[in-house]
Amino acid sequence: MKIYGIKSCDTMKKAFTWLNNHGIEYAFFDYKKEILLEDNFNYWLGKLPLEQIVNKQGTTFKKLTDEQKVAIQNPATAFDVIKENTSVIKRPLIETNDQVFVGFNEAIWAEIFK
Repeated sequence: MKIYGIKSCDTMKKAFTWLNNHGIEYAFFDYKKEILLEDNFNYWLGKLPLEQIVNKQGTTFKKLTDEQKVAIQNPATAFDVIKENTSVIKRPLIETNDQVFVGFNEAIWAEIFK
């Protein structure tokens, strides 16, 4: 299992704690320290609609230019904006068992990882 996010994010901290408490092993990809590849992004798009990947409620999205906000809503142009503004990706994003999930919800995670 691979979990994507930002180490200092409060939601990520809750996710790490939950995973550790349930003995679930994972590899962590830190957006702030590693380079997100377009292949990763395209894989996610094959599993989820773009609207589920991009966090439009966060401060990073709100700080984007109008041109960037338009580009990030189009699957063909979204990656160019996302690779420079990875904080706009909903957290955590998890790849497991050929599936992709976003967000942290204990009830849903209990179902996913049973």
